[in-house]
Amino acid sequence: MNQAEFPKRQTEDMSDRAFRMGEGRISGFISVALGLLSILAVLCYKFPSYLTTPELRAAYDPALLREILKYGMWASITFGLLTFILNRRKRLGAVGILATLTAFALGGYWAEGPAIEPTAYFAGLDWLVLDLLATATVFIFIEKLWPKYREQAILRPEWGHDLVYFAFNHLMIGVILLIVNGFAPSYFNWAVSAGFQAWIQDLPLILQVIGLIFAADFAQYWVHRLFHTVPFLWRFHAVHHSSENMDWLAGSRTHFLDTLCVRSFSMVMIYLLGASKEALDIYVVFASFQAVFIHANFSGNFGPLRYLITTPQFHHWHHSSDAIAIDMNYAAHLPLLDKIFGTYLMPGQHWPEKYGTVGDPLPRGIIKQHLYPFLPAPKSETQPK
Repeated sequence: MNQAEFPKRQTEDMSDRAFRMGEGRISGFISVALGLLSILAVLCYKFPSYLTTPELRAAYDPALLREILKYGMWASITFGLLTFILNRRKRLGAVGILATLTAFALGGYWAEGPAIEPTAYFAGLDWLVLDLLATATVFIFIEKLWPKYREQAILRPEWGHDLVYFAFNHLMIGVILLIVNGFAPSYFNWAVSAGFQAWIQDLPLILQVIGLIFAADFAQYWVHRLFHTVPFLWRFHAVHHSSENMDWLAGSRTHFLDTLCVRSFSMVMIYLLGASKEALDIYVVFASFQAVFIHANFSGNFGPLRYLITTPQFHHWHHSSDAIAIDMNYAAHLPLLDKIFGTYLMPGQHWPEKYGTVGDPLPRGIIKQHLYPFLPAPKSETQPK
């Protein structure tokens, strides 16, 4: 394998999108982000029954979150004022301060709502706020310190488009859980073995977690592979592959029905396995982090560990439109599955030259992309990728 066989990716010029100290863009965007998140957080306190996730309500400390909200709101105002002091990007500062003042008007960090009532459906707004705040903080830091493509800006092309997907998919968590929780017991109770599940729960915690990873990834591997090889299903999955720049947000771009199918079958496998709640909690944290991480603009190769667990390099090849990479690297967690089923690709230290789909680009915008699978396929469309 020589460099001529694997041309280096040429990142488009994004110098006009780059953040520079002293321009006011950094403080402005931080102010806007914290201000908008403050509004959403206050709404969670005002309408907890319908906007918050029951599992999260039982896990987090409300007093601690109020403190975080308080400091976040005042930080938004501080960063907003900083944009005025720098005498640039005043509009960003004004929007951030206005958003935070709106949050104060709605009740601020002392907001209280009615007593929580059980509901069949909920919008996971608290999950959106907490996950976006934590994920953006962690991964923007990682991608700036160890980027694979240093020229790629944080606000790269279509970042706003993928941010909408991030929010949409988080708000749909209630729908997914409602469907899956009704679907799995109704159709798969016949396959549940109480003795087998008791044996699983008696295993050491680490073995239960490994079992969950393998079971979930086995289901995801085959559903994922079907979405690549069946032409009609590919049109749903092509939405995810339409990203031409890889970073922590790129993985959020998925058609809802694609997400629903993949998560449903992996959750059925988890349901049948019947591991302990502690093991399931660890798996959920691991899977949530890895789903973002494998799309990240991160340069590490992890040495021998990359053969045991999926890494950004491994998954970037899956998103590549290079001829060698078509229909390779389906596993979400374990490259071993691709090894076993003949779809493994890891060409040394090389990375892809191109990302995205082959042929004409997909329409832009979340609505058009959700309608895309149901529209007549253009004659130029190739499948897969």
